[in-house]
Amino acid sequence: MTTTPTTPSERAAHARHGYSSYQITLHWTIVVLVAVQWLMGFGMERVYDAVENNEAVSQWGPAFIHIVLGITIFLIMVARLMARINRPVQTAAGTKHHLLAMLGKINHWAFYVVLLAMPPVGALAWFGGSEAAAGIHSLTAWLLLILIVLHVGGALLHLVLGENIIRRIVRPTPGN
Repeated sequence: MTTTPTTPSERAAHARHGYSSYQITLHWTIVVLVAVQWLMGFGMERVYDAVENNEAVSQWGPAFIHIVLGITIFLIMVARLMARINRPVQTAAGTKHHLLAMLGKINHWAFYVVLLAMPPVGALAWFGGSEAAAGIHSLTAWLLLILIVLHVGGALLHLVLGENIIRRIVRPTPGN
């Protein structure tokens, strides 16, 4: 267990390996929105199918909520990407498991790609009537679920291996 850095050099070294409160807030906001979006996606699929089949739609709410949340997730992901570029986060200090760290980095960037691609593809499906885009959007939803399972599993594996990297996304580094 590490102690809170107290000297300026300790704080500088620690800050390279942790997240700011802004990054942490964006992360957990995305977690909540993606969870809600996943649940709303099934309602959106029913509305989409009804519209495609020229059937009457009595409940537009799921579609509206799904679209609004998709736009919101996209905008927050752009903010996350800008924050990540302006304040890169390095592998946790003292990690002994470099392969896991590399896989984690790949997983993080895959999240950016998927979460930035899904809203425009979904918009193309809904507003452009593209069944191909709808299929891609549905596939990426399942890919997102796989990324989430790998992300949470990797974080828990680090914890089992004695590297509490989870604290980096729960507690901001001092001065951030």
